[in-house]
Amino acid sequence: VQLQASGGGLVQAGDSLRLSCAASRRTFMDYNIGWFRQAPGKEREFVGGIRRTGAGGVPYYTGSAKGRYTISRDNAKNTVDLQMNSLSPEDTAVYFCAANRRPSGSPGYNVDDYLYWGQGTLVTVSS
Repeated sequence: VQLQASGGGLVQAGDSLRLSCAASRRTFMDYNIGWFRQAPGKEREFVGGIRRTGAGGVPYYTGSAKGRYTISRDNAKNTVDLQMNSLSPEDTAVYFCAANRRPSGSPGYNVDDYLYWGQGTLVTVSS
């Protein structure tokens, strides 16, 4: 599956931004989708994801994303969106979406858990 993240840009602290991950395959619903971010000079980190439809299509988040980020999927459009609210300069990073087809167990919280990656989209939050 090919993935493409979009929606990044320059915003001010406190603003909201919605990123979208578009997938190329009609079997998109069979993939867990994860969102990661990588700030300058830092390692890529997981922020949240959403399980494949057969596993309930339930989102899952890391502690820093809970309450501010919301992930949703639209299988008809082959997209997964990341809604980010109350942005701060610490959210500045390149954001990536990734996919795996884990059939059971953990959907994946680490870079190595995901096989397919899209190009990132840059989010810059000014203070």
